[in-house]
Amino acid sequence: MLQYLECSVVTPLLILCKSSVTHRISYESWLASRGLMLSPFHVRWQTTMFNRLFAYCARINPQVLYLWFSSGLVFGVVAMLGSVVLLIKTLQQTFAQMTTDNPRIGGQQALQVVVPGVNLPTSQLAYFFIALLLSGVIHELGHAVAALREQVRVNGFGMFVFVVYPGAFVDLFTTHLNLISPAQQLRIFCAGVWHNFVLCVAALAFLFLLPVFLFPMYSTGGGALITEVVQGSAADGPRGLSVGDIVTGLEDCPVRGVEDWTSCLSHLSHTPQTGYCVPVASLQPSWAHGRAYKRLDGTMDCCSNNSLTDLCFSYIKPQVSLFCVLQYACMPVRRMVTGTRVCRTDADCASHSHATSVCVTPSLENQTRFFRVTHPPNTHMLFVGYPPHLQYAVSLTNFVPRFGFLHLDLPVFLETFCKYVVSLSGALAVVNSVPCFALDGQWMLNALLEATLVTVVTDRQKRELIGFFLLLAGSALLAANVALGLWMVTAR
Repeated sequence: MLQYLECSVVTPLLILCKSSVTHRISYESWLASRGLMLSPFHVRWQTTMFNRLFAYCARINPQVLYLWFSSGLVFGVVAMLGSVVLLIKTLQQTFAQMTTDNPRIGGQQALQVVVPGVNLPTSQLAYFFIALLLSGVIHELGHAVAALREQVRVNGFGMFVFVVYPGAFVDLFTTHLNLISPAQQLRIFCAGVWHNFVLCVAALAFLFLLPVFLFPMYSTGGGALITEVVQGSAADGPRGLSVGDIVTGLEDCPVRGVEDWTSCLSHLSHTPQTGYCVPVASLQPSWAHGRAYKRLDGTMDCCSNNSLTDLCFSYIKPQVSLFCVLQYACMPVRRMVTGTRVCRTDADCASHSHATSVCVTPSLENQTRFFRVTHPPNTHMLFVGYPPHLQYAVSLTNFVPRFGFLHLDLPVFLETFCKYVVSLSGALAVVNSVPCFALDGQWMLNALLEATLVTVVTDRQKRELIGFFLLLAGSALLAANVALGLWMVTAR
């Protein structure tokens, strides 16, 4: 009988019962009667209760189902070739990253090994496992319905856990499977990756249309809603950001959603520090806290007492002389920037103010920026630091509840879950398409060779030998990607 890859966990009860001669027979009978099978690191459950559902689905509009699974056949063959190209490209990128000092060479990897607790946050494990199980069930549903449509008996459907990873499988009657044509076999074998691809597209469409679905309850486009603030971070504190605040701007960069928030922080990180228009009368010498001194990176500081409320500003004092002298003053930062306009030069201030004003610029260390975070009706949050640090200090969403009883995290849950379904279902479609031993790609390749090479290579043993070496190459390619991917993840 044809069975797909299965997995599970070990328990002390398993060892105890199997070691006991008295209880071993009754124990194994009890497991068999409930469709359970236990082994080290592996627990599996199989049932026939869903066979009627599969049979019902296989009888729905036979012509449409034929076109549906024929489309899956075409997709599966293309995906098998595409997965090989993708793995080769990913392997080249990994080698490039290993042989260079620049970790960003090659850009984002197309495939990445996911290790819970290493590069997968423990807070998102539930999303990962539920999305993985859903993707596996939809995958096997495709195999089961396609098999019944091609008159191949389904012995049962089951689920398993390998170590901690959940999955699903179908048990097909091998005798029936060997009697049908290679094209019919291809439709069955390709149905799994085809359904994973369809699930991936459906989740992507749902994610794209989520603002439309949630429109009666949540609004978008009015700012980025804070859903979490990391305790002790740059955004935390009495005058920082709080859960429920709506950020509408970062300095003079408007924020209408999370995408704007990210792009504004990136823009502030890579542009020179902006200045602020301050009346000349406000620049009193008594505000200075000492002579300016040069930091190790070459920048100037004039607040020698490391005050949390004062900041060193630089400006060019208006003089009759032809020479412009850069001066520094340590001033109360919130008083200086409240209600003032941003500027680049003194000319920007002259065009918007009747009083004589100058453009003062915070004198900060390299890559450090000062800017105001607008989150009405609260006063501005003043940020001094490296802008990307603020991005990791808060979690945001585009969806703002229209009613007070609505939960802030519902859209976040739907967004996160859809993203995991897209990535995991897409990954299952790619990995299972690889011509590799013990994966769907093995059966897909064998059926494809039987359907295409039967007139060219008439000897069946030669066709099997060709398939063996192709599977060997595909298995080595996948194993190399997984091994190097794990090494890259654990070496960081």
